[in-house]
Amino acid sequence: MKVLVCNAGSTSLKFKLFDMPEERVLATGKIERVGSEDNAIFHYQDAEEYAVKLEKQCIPTYTDGIQKFLDCLLNPEHRVLNSLEELERVGFKTVLSKDHYGVHELTPDVLQGMEDYMVIAPAHNTPYLSAIRQFQKLTPDAKLVGVFETAFHRTIPAERYMYGIPYEWYEKYGIRRLGYHGASHEYISDTVAEKYGSTGKTISCHLGGSCSLCAIDDGRSVDTSFGISLQVGINNSNRCGDIDPFIIPFLQKEGMDLDDVLYGLTKNGGLQGISGVSNDLRLVEEAAAEGNERAKLAVDIFCNDIVRYIGMYYAELGGLDHLVFTAGIGEHNANIRAKVCGKLAHMGIWIDEEKNQAVGNEAACISKDDSPVTIEVIPANEELGVARKTYAL
Repeated sequence: MKVLVCNAGSTSLKFKLFDMPEERVLATGKIERVGSEDNAIFHYQDAEEYAVKLEKQCIPTYTDGIQKFLDCLLNPEHRVLNSLEELERVGFKTVLSKDHYGVHELTPDVLQGMEDYMVIAPAHNTPYLSAIRQFQKLTPDAKLVGVFETAFHRTIPAERYMYGIPYEWYEKYGIRRLGYHGASHEYISDTVAEKYGSTGKTISCHLGGSCSLCAIDDGRSVDTSFGISLQVGINNSNRCGDIDPFIIPFLQKEGMDLDDVLYGLTKNGGLQGISGVSNDLRLVEEAAAEGNERAKLAVDIFCNDIVRYIGMYYAELGGLDHLVFTAGIGEHNANIRAKVCGKLAHMGIWIDEEKNQAVGNEAACISKDDSPVTIEVIPANEELGVARKTYAL
């Protein structure tokens, strides 16, 4: 069975085409900086090693990115599919749908639940709904499946998912910590268990265009940095992360419109807002290296937020066996890993800088041989988890 997985992030679009149940990858695609009219990056590779990398691309919408990937699959010179009718199922790493947690066929009821929670996850539900509707048109006979990111976090205990709000808000509106990046953190949990026989006490750091941390105890999520929305936790990309909620009414009283305040917190906050340079950490680090003090501050705040959450989860877990870095920044930025781990040596997190600098595209252990806590870099493979659940439904 041909199963295509679509992963629409806040600034990225990823695809993997699997032949299931063998889990053989037939083709992959990745688009960075979705929304750019002149600076998007398009990657494509099939199992026969045909590869394309195009920079400075115009990919203003997720629909444009989907079409570009499908065109590669159907390319007559390097054909992976003879027609889109070969796609029997399309799985989506969906984020949030009211009253739907786990794995669901994307029926009108489930899609309406995504619409109902649009105000909570606009940056994710918007592109996913666009992608789903595009696939409904292009592959009308395929089963479309949503593997919702909240599922892995349903094991978080009440004392950690409840907010200090009137209890009737929880009862009436369902306001609680939901958590996201579930497919990523669950994959990390499974991978650590495969390597060590058990996850033990693990902290998974998903650091990319979107960032979250997860405390995992014996394979179960027991805390995570995202809340009911993806706007809390560590500041990253365009997002402000944790802030005092009374900043909002204060700015309104100062004359700012609510829409402008929300735009600043969600689109012009985080690395972008602090540095004034970019929401892309690579560009912010370049500016910091050239002496830009605001850029340096943005990097320092980003790392400090990660350290703060690791410290909190260390306390909640009662110790730590494994610290894992994953996703774009976590996998490829040795400087950030070194800065974070350098502040955690007192917790038994001892990084081997030579191993850290030598990390390539494969999983690697970067802790010193005698480190009480193992430090791992594990490439994200959310798509495999989604493919397995899509095939099984």
